[in-house]
Amino acid sequence: MPQTTLYLIPTYLSEKNDAGFLAPMVCDVIKNTTYFLVENVRTARRFISSLKLDIDISGLHFEILDKKTSYQSISQILKTCSEGNIGLISEAGLPGLADPGHLAISYAHKNNIKVVPLPGASSIQTALIASGFNGQQFTFHGYLPIQKNDRVKAIQNLEQQTLKTGFTQIFMETPFRNMSLLDDLFQTLRSNTLLHIASDIFGDRELVKTKTISEWKKQKIDLHKVPTVFCIGQMS
Repeated sequence: MPQTTLYLIPTYLSEKNDAGFLAPMVCDVIKNTTYFLVENVRTARRFISSLKLDIDISGLHFEILDKKTSYQSISQILKTCSEGNIGLISEAGLPGLADPGHLAISYAHKNNIKVVPLPGASSIQTALIASGFNGQQFTFHGYLPIQKNDRVKAIQNLEQQTLKTGFTQIFMETPFRNMSLLDDLFQTLRSNTLLHIASDIFGDRELVKTKTISEWKKQKIDLHKVPTVFCIGQMS
């Protein structure tokens, strides 16, 4: 009996991307997989269709794995997969990074399901390597608090951690709140603090730039509803 394998399938970082942004082995795995765990069925179907692999999409099986999914429900879903391939697809980038895919991966490790990560782009990693900041010591904080007072305190702490340790601080925001976060960054951080913005990576509106806060304030920036990763750090 073949062993069950959970493949961590990367997707595009921008809606303008196509199959050329993926490694050939990713397409090979998708062609031989019929069972998928996805955050959104509609976008997952659209992603697979865009690859033009001559797959009958109606013959594929999709189960939802989003932020509302519990570990218990994932265990019930995966218990039905006794053999073959399972594909884990995030909304963008790599499964398990800033998405709920870790639940399935955790279950797999505990239940003799082989885990195979496939190569692909991550907005978090791409932002870091493009920042010019410390790439050996860094911390990813995910989403900052929604409440303004808590968010300002978090921003102040990130800046202090950068000054104290030299670690790069990486974080993000829900795209429709980007401008509110940007305004708090401008109002809270020191004028000479370096901020890296990586927005719409690989897309038509791509912005990948590192500037001081005082320099950023002189530039008109529109990040509204555009996927963006922010980094605070130091340059050599």
